[in-house]
This record gives sequence, structure tokens and C-alpha cells, in this order.
Amino acid sequence: MVKVNSNYGKLPGSYLFSTIGKKVNAYQAANPDKKVIRLGIGDVTRPLTPTIIGSLHGAVDEMADAATFKGYAPDLGYDFLRHAICEGDYKSRGCDISDDEIFVSDGAKCDSGNIQEIFGLDNRIAVCDPVYPVYVDSNIMAGRGGTYNPETGMFSDIIYMKCLEENGFAPELPTEVPDIIYLCFPNNPTGATITKAELQKWVDYANEHESVIIYDAAYEAYISEADVPHSIYECEGARTCAIELHSFSKNAGFTGVRLGYTVIPKDLVRDGVALHGLWARRHGTKYNGAPYIIQKAGAAVYTPEGQAEIKGLVDYYMRNASYILNGLKDAGFSVSGGVNAPYIWLKTPDKMTSWDFFDYLLNEVNIVGTPGSGFGPSGEGYFRLTAFGSYENTVEAVDRFKNIKL
Repeated sequence: MVKVNSNYGKLPGSYLFSTIGKKVNAYQAANPDKKVIRLGIGDVTRPLTPTIIGSLHGAVDEMADAATFKGYAPDLGYDFLRHAICEGDYKSRGCDISDDEIFVSDGAKCDSGNIQEIFGLDNRIAVCDPVYPVYVDSNIMAGRGGTYNPETGMFSDIIYMKCLEENGFAPELPTEVPDIIYLCFPNNPTGATITKAELQKWVDYANEHESVIIYDAAYEAYISEADVPHSIYECEGARTCAIELHSFSKNAGFTGVRLGYTVIPKDLVRDGVALHGLWARRHGTKYNGAPYIIQKAGAAVYTPEGQAEIKGLVDYYMRNASYILNGLKDAGFSVSGGVNAPYIWLKTPDKMTSWDFFDYLLNEVNIVGTPGSGFGPSGEGYFRLTAFGSYENTVEAVDRFKNIKL
């Protein structure tokens, strides 16, 4: 008799953004005349830039010519893209990373869920609370969660590092030592950041305790402050303790074409095994490589023209973020984020639960956001808004917030 993976049954409810999508679709079906402004899911809205589109078109033409046609992509990524990434994201920042330590994929979400496969099931993970749900859910599916407590919203075998208003929504070094530490800066969902000196403390901690940091840098392009690191490899000793995840989705608008990469230095060894080789084996077995045309578009991001264009995209969204942040402050809300990240983290008014506030905004104000409790127990009483809408919709949404009467 077939047996299923019982760990899936330990997951409480459906995936956060699937639940949001069902609620919004049901409301719009019942109220087709209402204009709903979506500031919930972090999906971009600006089109791909001319240099990227030109590269895509050129690569498509290559696929129509027998002399330049490409079949299976190299499973770890084309050399031209790995080199462009290495030069543009690492060498330019003084980071000691080589081309062959970069693994090209179809996005950071997939990598953040899959990376746990190279670790044993008896490892304990530590996550920020609140946290991007994929880190927790993928480890629950694998069997590292333990027992779920519906009263606390926590799993018994996971170490939750609380990110609260009093600590700037950034985690403190855990007293209970984890094997694997998930960090995301600039943070999703809170928009918080830490300085290079603070990140160095995490690197030193991981090396001292032989932990591994999985560092999600998906939003590094939005950093505006000088002392906030773009990569964990800017810290001394990170090569021996850190894996870094990157995305082309939020900086270059690739949410619909899918491209990302993971960096694993060859110096990162645990249990006598180089993790670089494990991930290469996993990648080669389970993945056929991102399509050639997409990787060519990714390489165009690193040209001078591409860099100027994606800066324009980031500036557009950060203009939205600033407008939301300042507008909500003026309206009397308690808000943070929106400076080094395209997310605004606000406290729900009148001690409303985050899902109650979600329902109120959807039904009465016709705005979609993301309930903070969906990111973990410490997210209760908070709400996330994204800056990825159009500027016109952003202005209208802020006007609606200013007219809220609670």
C-alpha cells in the first residue's frame, strides 16, 4: 500500500499567498465593479527593459538558426552568465568568489526551498520570526519541524529568532545553537537591514559553532544606505560558513521569465564534506538548467545599459515605497521598512488581528496586503505592503488609507 509523506500533513493551512489569492478572487467575483489595488504579493509590474528585451529577441533568433541553436543548457549555468554574475555582483564589491562557485537556477524561491536537501534531517534550523514562509515550510516537508503547536504557531524543533519593534525587527544571536541559520537582508517581510559590523557577528558565530548560514540576498539591489552590505561575502570568514541566494525577479523584473542563482564557496565544509560538491550533484541530477534565452537576458543585466535600466526600475519602486511609508506615517499608522527594501511593515490599528485587518482592507477599502501572522507568530498585529504596484495605484491606495475611519 502506498504511503504519503506525512510531514505535509503537519503544515497548518495552505501556502500563505494561495490563501490570499483565493480570498481576493472570491471578492472580485462577487464585486466585479470594485477596483481592488493589490499591494500584497511581491510581484513586479514594470515591463522588462529594452536591453533585456533586445537580448531575449536575439537569443530567440539564435534558436531559429542551426548554427547557433542551443539544446540542453549546462546544468550549473552557462559560463558567460556565471562570469557576468561573478564580476558584477562579487568582484566589483571585493568579494572572493569565483565563477564556478555560482549555480544558475530558475529563481531564489526554488533554491531556498531545495537547498535543505543537502543537509541531514537531524539538523536544527533557526529562522527569523516573522519569516518568508518557504524556509519553514520546506523544512517541515522534509521532516525537521517536530510537532506543531496551534496555540503558539510554532514547531517544536525549530528555533524562532524574534524580530520585534524593540530590536529593530532584526534577530539577535540565538542562545540555543542551531545547525542551519536562515537570514534575509534586506528582510522580507519587515524591510529591516543590519550593518556590515552586525552581519560580521553572525559570520563569526556560525564559524565558531560550525553552523551554516543560508543568506537570502534577493533584495540587495534596493539597499540605499552605505553601511548595509549587499552580500554576506563582504564579511571576513563568510566563505567557510555561508550560502547565498540571489534573484533576478525583483531587481530586473524576471518574475515571469524566472532566473536566479546560488553561491556555495568551495571552502564551505561540514561533516567532512564540501557542500559545493553536494549542491552540484543535486543540481545535476534534478535540474536541466535555465533556458539559454533567459540566461542571455540575465547576462544583459550586467551590461552598462542593463545596469542603468534596472536602476531605473529599482528607483521607480522605491519612489512608491517612500510614498507609502510617508503617507501612512502622515495618516497616523506605525510603520517601518521602505528605505532599503520595497516592503512597508505596519502595525495594525486598534489591536486588530492581521487577518481581520486584511479582511477589512479588502472588503471596505479594496486594498490587498499581506497579514503579518502569515509570516510567523511574531508577525501577528502587523501587516505587509509592497511597493511593486504602479505609481498611480500607489498614490490612490495611500489616499484610501488616509480616509480610513476605525
